[in-house]
Amino acid sequence: MEQIKNYIETHKDRFISELVELLKIPSISADTAFSQDVLETAKVVEKSLIEAGCDQTEICDTKGYPVVYGEKIIDPNLPTVLVYGHYDVQPPDPLELWTSPPFEPVIKKTELHPEGAIFARGACDDKGQMYMHVKAVEFMIKNDQLPCNVKFMIEGEEEVGSDSLADFLESNREKLSNDIILISDTGMMANDVPSITTGLRGLSYVEVEVTGPNRDLHSGIYGGAVPNPINVLNKMIASLHDENNHITIPGFYDKVEEVSAEERAEMAKAPFSLDAYKQALDIADVHGEKGYTTSERYSIRPTLDVNGIWGGYTGEGAKTVIASKAYAKISMRLVPDQDPDEITELFTKHFESIAPASVKVKVTPHHGGLAYVTKTDSIGYKAAAKAYETTFGKTPIPERTGGSIPIVALFEQVLESKTILMGFGLDSDAIHSPNEHFGVWNYLKGIETIPYFYKYYTELMST
Repeated sequence: MEQIKNYIETHKDRFISELVELLKIPSISADTAFSQDVLETAKVVEKSLIEAGCDQTEICDTKGYPVVYGEKIIDPNLPTVLVYGHYDVQPPDPLELWTSPPFEPVIKKTELHPEGAIFARGACDDKGQMYMHVKAVEFMIKNDQLPCNVKFMIEGEEEVGSDSLADFLESNREKLSNDIILISDTGMMANDVPSITTGLRGLSYVEVEVTGPNRDLHSGIYGGAVPNPINVLNKMIASLHDENNHITIPGFYDKVEEVSAEERAEMAKAPFSLDAYKQALDIADVHGEKGYTTSERYSIRPTLDVNGIWGGYTGEGAKTVIASKAYAKISMRLVPDQDPDEITELFTKHFESIAPASVKVKVTPHHGGLAYVTKTDSIGYKAAAKAYETTFGKTPIPERTGGSIPIVALFEQVLESKTILMGFGLDSDAIHSPNEHFGVWNYLKGIETIPYFYKYYTELMST
């Protein structure tokens, strides 16, 4: 394994250029205008698995975008690691906020990345982190260092809810059979503070539509006499939180896991600077549920946020109109024991109940998923922790984060496998935002660390 540093140093320019080429393809799964680009990306990913040394690869059709599969089986009696990642990316909008085009990757130095960071949509989420695994396995195969079997399952619909993945898992249980699943679609606290994500929040995502009059109306002739759906929608959304930023949906908190005082005290030991947090986001103060710290608000507590709102005239100049319809997209991040389907139903009933009789309301569920927690006494976690200790020289901190990867809980239900989340990105990497980036140091450090997980996991499984 000591060869890994030399291998990275010898091939780092190639590793970076290969990732840059992958990032140039606009594989935006949410926009059908980019369907061919998404399919082209799948082919590129399969080619990379072949070149890394996988004996078998396949682009597997689904009802949506395909899953790229690859494997290297060295001994059926040895453990099998299944690597999951995704090759699709978020839309880059708003384009005017990017300092360089989102699909023309450039390397720029930043305060946190003095060695440079790759700026492009998908750099961190998840092409860069997915590609770390391809290169780590390349090293192990090329240098006869692969200690166990490895399988890859790289999908193209994660950013739109992984709609096809449940059927794919059910239909391919044997092909995907494994002892543990390894994912890098999360982050760590800092480059000098390694951490392992042990908790993910669940998700319920809905779209709401409020309809007033049967057509757009002149705001002078009709203003004050008919319902304005935009005004109504704003009032309805505002009522979803009380003065303590507590969500007002009846039953919303009934099944929320209450984290013990002891665990909260352990969480509080993680390094966190409120001043630095506010400065990084350029905000004067934080905001959230009363009675909880900032780090607790984004990790162990459920939330409700408007992700988009629109209606009426938004073009240049003025148009005096009362819109017929107003819309919003709303996400609810959930914690252990909350069921996304149940929460969606509670939201729908409540939202319909608070609508005035002057408007009609439609709630359309999109996607969701369960929360997930990994135990720190498991073999997988111990192997990951030892891998970080080897390459970072520090014991990683277990961390619950606020993001959602709905398919993690699905993996456990269908494949009966636990998941280890080894992320190497930083919170400041602007995933889902303009100017997304991924540090070159982080990318290469991931390639260096991942092979040690395979080594220690195989050793621990044999004891």
